[in-house]
Amino acid sequence: MVNNNKLSRNLTLISLILAGEAIFFLPFVLPRIFRPTLLAVFEINNTELGSFFSVYGVVAMVSYFFGGPLADRFPARSLMVVALSLTAFGGMMLFTIPQSLYMKMLYGFWGMTTILLFWAALIRATREWGGALLQGRAFGWLEGGRGLTAAIMATLGLYVFSSQTTTADILISERIYAFRLVILVISGVTLLSAVLVWIFVPKSTIRLKDESLSFNNVKQILAKPSVWLLSVIIVCAYVGYKITDDFSLYAKEVMGYSEVKAVGVGTSALWMRAFTAFIVGITADRLRIVRVISVCFILSLLGGFLLAIGVLQSNITLTMVNLTFLMIGIYGVRALYFALIHQGGIPLVLTGTAVGIVSIIGFTPDVFMSPWMGSLLDNNPGAIGHQKVFLVLSVFSLIGFIAIRVFSIVRK
Repeated sequence: MVNNNKLSRNLTLISLILAGEAIFFLPFVLPRIFRPTLLAVFEINNTELGSFFSVYGVVAMVSYFFGGPLADRFPARSLMVVALSLTAFGGMMLFTIPQSLYMKMLYGFWGMTTILLFWAALIRATREWGGALLQGRAFGWLEGGRGLTAAIMATLGLYVFSSQTTTADILISERIYAFRLVILVISGVTLLSAVLVWIFVPKSTIRLKDESLSFNNVKQILAKPSVWLLSVIIVCAYVGYKITDDFSLYAKEVMGYSEVKAVGVGTSALWMRAFTAFIVGITADRLRIVRVISVCFILSLLGGFLLAIGVLQSNITLTMVNLTFLMIGIYGVRALYFALIHQGGIPLVLTGTAVGIVSIIGFTPDVFMSPWMGSLLDNNPGAIGHQKVFLVLSVFSLIGFIAIRVFSIVRK
């Protein structure tokens, strides 16, 4: 019986992990890993790509507010299955290589499917899985597993893409054909994850009744200083995560890598994301979550600053070492920030509402970061643009470090 219960818990977490990454692969991970290819195939620049993400971000901001209470009221399993199925359907539109207007509509659609129906439900299900003692492990393993899933799928996508491109100077027809194959594979995995969630994720046992969904719940959450500090922490952490979109382009334009090798750098970052999240998830439950997040912000601050001043630019080896520590900082904070919900004294029954409120502020980089980064890169060609992007990372990492230190005082 114990073994069956352990197996059931493991299968639940694996399903949450796969679903938690699969739903974001089409709108975010593909552009992150295949950014140079996507720009060429869709015949757009960085600023235009940023505008797609902005549409997503605006829809997401509204969806966070309504999606939180939705997750407290309806079974997480049902919400996630619908969201995954609709997101995979959107992949079929991406397959057609639509024009800019339709891409904006698609990203708006994905903003609804991934956030309104999915995000708060995923966080709530993960918190329930972790219980009172394993919050660091629950969210660390969720993020690590998501990173591992992304790394495996990116590696598969890289194999599919490279197998269809036989020369260094890739023809546009080859790019389109290879990219479409990648889209089909990712859409299929997204749909498969919906099936696994339906089979292995149990229904939530603690839910708000209809009559308890009131403004008083929102007031109760907003009255906690820890909620506001957590929002700031997530903003700073998410700015760093959005800047990882620049890694593959940085490798191509500054480090001089080929298009395929640049994709390889982005894929390597996903493997680092998985490794980092698994390690910090275990470490945080032993050494305190706040302490580990503080160290990770320091790594992001220092790593971003070294890239911003260009001191390592002429040395590829040192640049890669610095990028590695930078990834550890960025992915370490990302793995743990939602584990702070438990430490912030937020009741389990209001997890969805809290996630919705925190996310409205915390994920505003979905609105402003991609256009800002695109503008910096397009208006400052070459290394200068990338240096300005990493300077932004350093500033937000400093703010995040200050916020987590204040959080550690306020929550006591």
